Amino acid sequence: MKLARRDFLKRSAVGAASLLAAPGFGGTDTEPSFYDPFESVTLGHSKLKVSRFCMGTGVSGGNRQSNHTRMGKEKLEALLNGAYDRGVRMFDLADLYGTHPFLLPALKGIGRSKLTVVTKIWFLPGGIPEQERPDADVVVNRFLKEIGTDYLDLVLLHCVQSPKWPSELSRQMEILAKLKEKGVIRAHGVSCHSLVALEAAAAEPWVDSVHARVNPYGLLMDDEPEKVMPVLKKIHDAGKGVVGMKIIGEGRLRHDEDRKNESARFVLQSGCVDVLNIGFEKLDEIDDFATRVRKVPVRTA
Repeated sequence: MKLARRDFLKRSAVGAASLLAAPGFGGTDTEPSFYDPFESVTLGHSKLKVSRFCMGTGVSGGNRQSNHTRMGKEKLEALLNGAYDRGVRMFDLADLYGTHPFLLPALKGIGRSKLTVVTKIWFLPGGIPEQERPDADVVVNRFLKEIGTDYLDLVLLHCVQSPKWPSELSRQMEILAKLKEKGVIRAHGVSCHSLVALEAAAAEPWVDSVHARVNPYGLLMDDEPEKVMPVLKKIHDAGKGVVGMKIIGEGRLRHDEDRKNESARFVLQSGCVDVLNIGFEKLDEIDDFATRVRKVPVRTA
C-alpha cells in the first residue's frame, strides 16, 4: 500500500528519535557530533572536495535572469563574498540563470583552486534567448570566457527529464568526457527533473554527480519522498555525488521554523545527499540554516 506522506514523515521523525540513542549517532556513552555546514566533503567517487553548503544562484531563474541577478551587481557580489567568508566554497551557476559574470569578480583575490565552480548547459527549447543549441564544447568555451576561468569543476546537463536522456544526449556526453580528459572540466553529470531521469542517472556510468530535488514534503520534487529517496540511495551507492536542491522548497519553507529544521534533519540523515544546494538571498539566511544544520546529529553508520 502507498505510504501516505503524513505517515512517512511521522515514521521518519520517530526513527530519528530512536537513532539518536543508537550507535552511529553519538549514543549515550559519548558526546554526540553534529553536522558542519561548511566542512569539506567528497562528491561521490569524483576527485572533487566541496563544502557541504553550496550557494545556489538560480531562484526563479530563466532567460539568463534569477532573483540573484535581479538584486543587482553590488548586492549579488556582496552576497557571494559573504557566503565565501562564512565557509561556502561551492557555487552553483547556470547559463539559464545568467550568473556566470558575477562569481569571480565578487571573489577577486581568492585563489581559483579554493572554489568549486558548478555550471549547467541548457539544451531544451526556450529558456535562453538563442534558438540554437551548439554542442557542449562550444558552450563550455563560452562559459569559460563568461566566468573568467580556464577550467570548470562540474558541468551538468541541465533539467533532464526523459528516461532516455543517456541516448538522446549521448553526443554531448561524449564531448564532455573528452573535455574532462583534457582537464577543461573536472567532472560531469546531470540536473534531474523527473523520477525516470533520476533512475536513468543511477544506471548511467558516465554520471559523476547528480543534482536532485529533495525535502521531506515533496515540494517541487520529482515525486513523493518515499519514491525519490530509494533512487537517491541507489545513485549514492553507485559512487555518484548527490547534490540536494529545493531543500526548503525554493523558499516556500522560509518562514516555517519547524519544517526548516525537519528538512535539514531529513536530508542530512538520509545518508545519500552529500551537498545542500540552497539559493540563499540574504546572508542572514545562510547563518540561520547553518545554525539548524549544526543541531543535526551526524549519521556515521
